[in-house]
Amino acid sequence: MKWQFLLALVPLCATAQSPSAPPSVRATGEAVIEAKPDLARLNIGVVTRSSSAQTAAEQNAAQLKSTLDQLRSMLGNAGQIQTSGYSLTPDYRVSRDGGQNTISGYVVSNTVEVTTSGLAGLGKLIDAVVASGGNRIQAVQFLLKDDTPVRAQALAEAVRQARSNAQAMAAAMGVQLGPVLLLEQGGPSIIRPVVRALAANVAAAPTPIEPSNVEVRATVTLTMEVH
Repeated sequence: MKWQFLLALVPLCATAQSPSAPPSVRATGEAVIEAKPDLARLNIGVVTRSSSAQTAAEQNAAQLKSTLDQLRSMLGNAGQIQTSGYSLTPDYRVSRDGGQNTISGYVVSNTVEVTTSGLAGLGKLIDAVVASGGNRIQAVQFLLKDDTPVRAQALAEAVRQARSNAQAMAAAMGVQLGPVLLLEQGGPSIIRPVVRALAANVAAAPTPIEPSNVEVRATVTLTMEVH
């Protein structure tokens, strides 16, 4: 019992004698770096309606095949296509007299996600999709194939900004900056500008697509000793 009592006192004594944390200043830094995109991603779909679920599904399959054939022909090795969604849902006729709603038909939607590096021909691609039967084209996202260099640049700039802020605060307090105690990354994230959703029944004129710059944002928190 005596040894147990003595062992219990050791951490208490050690805690009481531990030195206090040195005076410090904490600053944050944020940076945004813009880069030209080299990749585009968009969702292309076919929506069909019919009084019969089977007919709606068959029409959708035939229409989508035509669209996919056109996509593969234009993309070649510069793009990828994968299914992103499929649904078959009843289309209800709403009763106006408060009675029970009835099924008036069925709606089939089949969507594929298209990724392409051919940004210059994106407008022509959309026009060809519409002409081949695609009637749902959703928002276009512009991306970077490799964002590593831009992320590193954004982080470095954020650290410089944080140190500058720490220096300004230290000068205002009449103290000098000491060594770095802690540097934390706030998680750089890419902000992907999105082109406004495109209507499928656009005019016959070529669809204009202007790629927006991709922004890479980085945030850091810097803690430095002062004396």
